[in-house]
Amino acid sequence: MKLSQDRQHKLFYGYIVVAAGFVLSVLILGVYLTFGVAFKPLSLELGWTRAPTAAAQSIAVLAFGLSSIVAGRLTDKYGPRLVLIACGIFMGVGSLLMSRVTTFWQLYLFHGVMIGSAMSGSETPIIATVARWFVKRRGTMVGIAKAGAGVGMMMPLLASWLIYSYGWRNAYVFLGIIALVGIISIALLYKRDPSQIGEQPYGATEVETTELSINARQFSMTEVMGIRQFWIFSAIWFNFLFCVQIFHVHTIPHVTDLGISPTIAAGVISVAGGLSILSRLGFGALSDKIGVKSAHIIALSFLVASFVLLQFAREVWMLYFFGALYGTGHGAIFAMITPMTAWLFGLRSLGTILGAIFFIATFGGLIGPVLAGRIFDVTGSYQPVFIACMALNIVSIILMLFLRPTSNEALREIR
Repeated sequence: MKLSQDRQHKLFYGYIVVAAGFVLSVLILGVYLTFGVAFKPLSLELGWTRAPTAAAQSIAVLAFGLSSIVAGRLTDKYGPRLVLIACGIFMGVGSLLMSRVTTFWQLYLFHGVMIGSAMSGSETPIIATVARWFVKRRGTMVGIAKAGAGVGMMMPLLASWLIYSYGWRNAYVFLGIIALVGIISIALLYKRDPSQIGEQPYGATEVETTELSINARQFSMTEVMGIRQFWIFSAIWFNFLFCVQIFHVHTIPHVTDLGISPTIAAGVISVAGGLSILSRLGFGALSDKIGVKSAHIIALSFLVASFVLLQFAREVWMLYFFGALYGTGHGAIFAMITPMTAWLFGLRSLGTILGAIFFIATFGGLIGPVLAGRIFDVTGSYQPVFIACMALNIVSIILMLFLRPTSNEALREIR
C-alpha cells in the first residue's frame, strides 16, 4: 500500500529511534567503561591484587548475559522503553554506590551485578528495535545507532581526567548522575515498532519480496536452540567477548605498566573508540553491499592483526595503532550482530535470540578478565593473554566459513 502524500513529507520516526539509540549507547557504555580507568587507583587504594579486583568485571559480564535474556524477552513482549528505564536506574544507582565501595562484596554487587545488568540495555533493546523499524538499510541504521558505543569508548578520557583530578569516588558520583538522568530521559523516546504509530518499516513496500523471504524462515527460540548455526555463531561471540572484556579491563593497566602515563593509556581506549565509530558506520553500510558474512570475516581479520601488533607494541604510536586496528574490528562486529542474526534466523524472536547469544557469549567475557588478571599475578606479564586473543579470533574466522542462513529443511530436521 502506498504511503499517503502527507506521510511522505513527515520525518520518519525510525530516525529518532536510531538517534536515541546512539545517545543511549554513549551513556551506557561510557559509564560502564569507567571501571577500566578506576581499576588501578581503586585496587591500589584498597590494597587489592588484580585477579580478585578483575573478578568484578567477570561478574558484570555474567550479569549482562543473564539480564540480556530477560531484556530480550521483555523487549519482544512489551517493547524497549521499560527495559531501558530499568537499565538507567541500575546504571545510575550502581555508579553512585560505587563511590562508597570499601569491600569486595560491595564491588561485586555495585559494579558486577547492578552496572553489569544495566549493560543489557546497550544491546538487545536498542538493536532489536532499530531492526524492526528498518527493512531496507538495516545494517546502516544499526551501525549508526551502535556508533554511539564508539563515542562511549572515548569517555575513559573524561573518566581519567575526573579520577586524577577529583579521585575515583567523586568521578563515580558525577557519572552516576549523568547515567540516571540521561538514560531515563532518552528511553522515553523509544517505541517498539512502526505499527504503534500507524507506520510501516522503512523500505517495507520497496523490498516486499525480500520481506516475504524473511518471513518464510521465522523461528522460535526453542527451534533455534536446536540448530547448529546458532551454536557456531554463539561460539564466535564467546571468543569475541573473551577478548573484549580483557581489552576493557586490562589495556590501561598494561600500558601504564610499560611506564606510560594513565592519560595516554586512556587515549589508547579513546583511539579504539574513535575508529569504532567509523567502523560501525562503514561496516554497517558495507554489510548491506557485500553481505554480513563477508564483512564479519574482514572485521575479525582486524582483530587478529591488532593482537599480533600488541605482542611487540612498546612505543606510544604502536599502542595507538593497536587501538585503531582493534577499534575497527570491535566496532564492526558489534554493528553487524543484528543484521547477522536476522540473516541467520529472521525477525520473529530477534530480541530473545540476541539475548541468548549474548548470554552464551558472556561466559567468554566472564573468564577473560579474571584469567588475564591471574596470569599477570603469576607471571608478571599479559603476553600469554594477548597470544590467546589472537588465536581465538583466528578460530572465529574459521567458524564463520560454516555459517549460512537457516533453511526450512534444517528446521524440519529438528522437529
